[in-house]
Formats: sequence, C-alpha cells, structure tokens
Amino acid sequence: MTTSPANHAPTESHLHDADASDHPFRQRSHEVSRIEAFSDVVFGFSLTLLVVSLEVPHTFTELLADMRGFLPFAISFAIFALVWWQHHNFFRRYGLDDGITATLNFVLLFVMLFYTYPLKFLFTGMFSQVIGSETVTGPAGKPVQWIEAQQGSMLMIIYGLGYATVYLVFVLLYWNALRQRRQLDLNRFEVFDTYTSMMESGLQSGLGGLCALLAALLPGNTAGMAGFIFFLIAPGMTIIGMVRGKGRRRLIASA
Repeated sequence: MTTSPANHAPTESHLHDADASDHPFRQRSHEVSRIEAFSDVVFGFSLTLLVVSLEVPHTFTELLADMRGFLPFAISFAIFALVWWQHHNFFRRYGLDDGITATLNFVLLFVMLFYTYPLKFLFTGMFSQVIGSETVTGPAGKPVQWIEAQQGSMLMIIYGLGYATVYLVFVLLYWNALRQRRQLDLNRFEVFDTYTSMMESGLQSGLGGLCALLAALLPGNTAGMAGFIFFLIAPGMTIIGMVRGKGRRRLIASA
C-alpha cells in the first residue's frame, strides 16, 4: 500500500456531504498510479466498443442509420462515465494499491469489458422499440428481430447481474479501505463518508440483483418490466443522502 501526503483540499462531493466543507475528505493520492493508468486504458477501450459504428458511413442513408444509435450510445456512455468517476474518486481519496485493491479492480475492469456489448445491445433494442421498430440491421444488412419474446428474461438477468457485480466491487473496495483505516489515518468524518459510500454502492448492487431476480420470476414477454426497478435509484440515493446528511451534521456539531 502506498499513500501520498494528505491535504485538506475538498474533493467532488456525493449527495450526502453537501455540508462537508468543514471537514472535506482528504486526498491521499495526487498522481496517477499504475492501477489507474491501466484502468483508464480499459475504460477507453470499452468506450471505443460502444461507438455507434467503427466504420465511416459511405452514404447519407448509412449515416442516418448510424445516427439512430446516438441515444443508446449516450446512455451507455453516461453509465460508463459514472462508474469511471466513482473509480477516480476512490483512488484519489484512498490512494490504495495493495493486493486486494488490485484484485478487486481487475474484477471491475473484467466485468465492464464483458458487459460492454450486452449494455449496447440492450439500449439499442430498447430505443428501437421506443421509435416503433422491432427490427435492427443484421450482419447481411437486412432487418432482423432484435430479440425474441422468450429471450427478454435472460437479457435482463444478464444486465441485472452485471450491474450488481460492478457496484458490489465498489462495496468491497470501500470495505478494504475501512479495514485499513489506521494505516490510511482516516478521521471520523472520512470513516463516516466511507460508510455512506458503501451504502450508496450497496443500494445500486442490491437493485441490480433484484432486477435479475424479478426477470427470472416474470414471464418472458414481461421480463423487461424488471428494468423499472432502476427508477428506485434516485429516491433511494435521496433517502440515503438525507439520513446520512443529518448524521454528518450531528457529527460536526459533536466535534
């Protein structure tokens, strides 16, 4: 484990620490580590795979067809960006490079790479349904059904398990940081914020697992309804932010 000398410069806050200006989370890393550099390469490669088309369109018709994939690409890009930002904040705050952190980071990168195409496939198909098209362009350039009714359940199980695994890794990363709180010299505010981050990641991991479970229980033609479970992320994060925010203010007052 290596850490850089800590300072008191505030970092980007979560929902729960809008009142954290009195006791900001200290950054223990100020340089890009080899773990972060490797991770950025993998994230960049994954985003490349998400690109609408790797080949420049030859006609305007092909260009319009590619532009139809802009919204699915934007949604997938946003999900990857959120994961990257949380990953960035973790390494800036804790500066860990021990074996457990490296192993968990490799698991995270593996899952992100593995789920690049399922993620792109899911949102491309959903967008096709929204615009009233049940078909997509197949390998031979002919329209084909993007998914069979009985395959919807498996698709949502794959997506839910992938989402749950990504945020479960973050829960374990925060747990590993707490395990080394003495070596990292975490003060009580930083310990409090770390527990809050674990709760936020745990919420998202749990919702991903619940999505997979519901998809397995629902009939194939209604399994897509399991995806609506992710609309609980916003209210869930808001509740955590409110409860933990009050707790942090009490902690500041007691200090």
